[in-house]
Amino acid sequence: MNGLARVGRLGIGLAVAALLSVAGWVLLVRIPADTADLLGVLLVVAVAVAGLRIGGSVGGSVFPAYNAAEVAVEGPITRDGGGGLPVSPPGSPGADDIVELIERADEDDNVEALLVRLNTPGGAVVPSDDIRLAVQAFEGPTVAYATDVCASGGYWIASGCDELWAREGSIVGSIGVRGSRMTAADLLERVGIEYEQLTAGEYKEAGVPFDDLEENEREYLQGIVDDYYEQFVETVAEGRGVDPETIRGTEAKVFLGEAAHELGLVDGLGTQEDAETRVEELLEEEIETRELEARAGVAERLRSGAERVAYAFGAGIAGRVAGDGEQFRFRF
Repeated sequence: MNGLARVGRLGIGLAVAALLSVAGWVLLVRIPADTADLLGVLLVVAVAVAGLRIGGSVGGSVFPAYNAAEVAVEGPITRDGGGGLPVSPPGSPGADDIVELIERADEDDNVEALLVRLNTPGGAVVPSDDIRLAVQAFEGPTVAYATDVCASGGYWIASGCDELWAREGSIVGSIGVRGSRMTAADLLERVGIEYEQLTAGEYKEAGVPFDDLEENEREYLQGIVDDYYEQFVETVAEGRGVDPETIRGTEAKVFLGEAAHELGLVDGLGTQEDAETRVEELLEEEIETRELEARAGVAERLRSGAERVAYAFGAGIAGRVAGDGEQFRFRF
């Protein structure tokens, strides 16, 4: 933010405070009898303080204190966030919350640019894409910067930004897809439990954890993984301006920041300050950044607090062991 804006905010704040102070002095000190002078002085002070606050608010609306917004994507990417995996702290905002923050920044007339802080190993396919689309729709420069990890779904999100910056020690890449399932067929057989399900449609039960995969089922599920992978490659290649064969040539490996830069997976190396400097170059003006955080209701805060207690004792999963009913899970 330039010096003129700071001076403007300060000037408006002081002017409003002065006017309210004079009005308070006239009404509460000048007019009342001498016996009320002491109380009047105290009231004038209170009015002056209130005036400073009101003036600061008015000045902030005329000369906003920020012109860039920052949104963080941290931990595994899920629809509703929380401590769903032991590798991520509980309470992380979900994809829907992050999309809402980006849309809020886009609707804010004060915000001219968006910074996206990425520290994520990836996550669910569609929630990752929701965030990418929201970033892509933002009207203004968008610069992502990786801290520790920008992998898989995190890189998918970065492909929707104008540029991606990383530290030399950041882990970047993992442009691939995995499909996973747990098998409990042997366990059921050992305890004498038989699984039987009536279905219509040959592949309705494909990937169910209570039976071994047939070869045709394996081919069917692998085909879905391959389709997701082709979509990933094409999206990243288009968003990053990189040849698709270069993306395929990475074989879903991860790279340190410097190697990722040499491959064209990263636009620049540096710290958060360097990324902010790059935004200033794109806007051709100094920036003040406001970090946006998801608003959590009382129930969400209580749930998050309970999850943190469980996480602290090593549970990590915090009551979500049963999962969400998926029999075969696709993830970036």
